[in-house]
Amino acid sequence: MTMRLADIAAQAGVSEATVSRVLNGKPGVASTTRQAVLTALDVLGFERPPKLRQQSAGLIGMILPELTNPIFPAFAQVIESALVPSGYTAVLCTQTPGGITEDDYTNLLLERGVAGIIFVNGLHADSRSDPARYARLSELGLPMVLINGYRPDIDAHFISNDDAAGLDMAVSHLVSLGHRRIGLAVGQERFTPTIRKTEGFRRALARYAGITDIEGLVVNTLYTVEGGQSAAQQLLDRDCTAICSGSDIMAIGAIRGVRQAGLRVPEDVSVVGFDDSPMTAYLDPPLTTVRQPVRDMGLAAVASLLEEISGIPAPRTELLHRPELVVRRSTAPVPADLSAAG
Repeated sequence: MTMRLADIAAQAGVSEATVSRVLNGKPGVASTTRQAVLTALDVLGFERPPKLRQQSAGLIGMILPELTNPIFPAFAQVIESALVPSGYTAVLCTQTPGGITEDDYTNLLLERGVAGIIFVNGLHADSRSDPARYARLSELGLPMVLINGYRPDIDAHFISNDDAAGLDMAVSHLVSLGHRRIGLAVGQERFTPTIRKTEGFRRALARYAGITDIEGLVVNTLYTVEGGQSAAQQLLDRDCTAICSGSDIMAIGAIRGVRQAGLRVPEDVSVVGFDDSPMTAYLDPPLTTVRQPVRDMGLAAVASLLEEISGIPAPRTELLHRPELVVRRSTAPVPADLSAAG
């Protein structure tokens, strides 16, 4: 039986040009339209081309900024495991400095005919980045979900950790221990998580300690060990007795900075992390940190994406997940001499 584009187009209710794009595996076709063409092939008794048979296995792109920060492999594991029961396979794409960019990965995934993409802390989290790259995906009809880094100018469903609430918890905990001179070591100012953490820190200091001027108490560096160390050194020079960190990786650097200054954690300086990465309980000392609800966020992202793929649009808004403060041994009451001086 000879395959005719006109027959398939009539059965699927689309144009012959659209059928041609689907049969040749070209991007730019909505997932629901693509599925209609594939269903028409099956109904009419035509064999799917080999390339389409491979695509029908169900590939989902997952783009992460890196794997050196343990929080991102944690997201990858949750998302990958959640996709398997629905017959989808995650295509993991991780970026490295000077390597393949997010845009390059996106193009590669489109060429592979993925059914959708989950972006974790991608360029959408950079408030200065061009949202046009995501508008293009929307125009192509590609389902996508973006984790952490809400942008109102991007037409997509967002899953985010409530960063401001996390800093509120951290500051409240430190103030309850008697700390007043509290600093924040956090990443670059242009990132949405940084903006929200800084605002949460500012509000919490005003609320719990009556401090409204945070000049000198916030140090923006990089979300790295070295960034945390550099920030801690600056905050110690400003007489901080406690440091909130933008990530657990930064907290490790902060502890290093405290020790290089000849001080102890937590006897002299308390340190709070952010994320509750898998290794935090095994640090010396075990790290008090704000637990990002990775499992709940990953499952929510997968559920939203699968609904989009099935033709049920997810809300074009942000779903905020509340974090949890995990108290371990890197925080302690402010040193007695400083408490008396305060």
